Amino acid sequence: MSRRCELTGKGPMSGNNVSHAKNRTRRRFLPNLQEVTMMSDTLGRSFRFRISNAALRSVDHRGGLDAYLAKAKDDELSADALKVKKEIAKAVAAKATA
Repeated sequence: MSRRCELTGKGPMSGNNVSHAKNRTRRRFLPNLQEVTMMSDTLGRSFRFRISNAALRSVDHRGGLDAYLAKAKDDELSADALKVKKEIAKAVAAKATA
């Protein structure tokens, strides 16, 4: 399982540990990933994602999973999140024509 957020694409970054004596050794800064279950209002079902806490706050700020995925760029989303986005778009289009 990769250490990458499924919604924002945020992954590990690299940097230095700096001691008091200014010795520098390489290190990795890992994203704060959480396994969460999110509900889609349009589809009426829940989906499991491994996302960062920052992404979780962004989803809440935008008004839910459906609104977040509608504005999200396709290249940032994982394959699973892209499938959910297309399902939601299809359901919204079917509801609009009916």
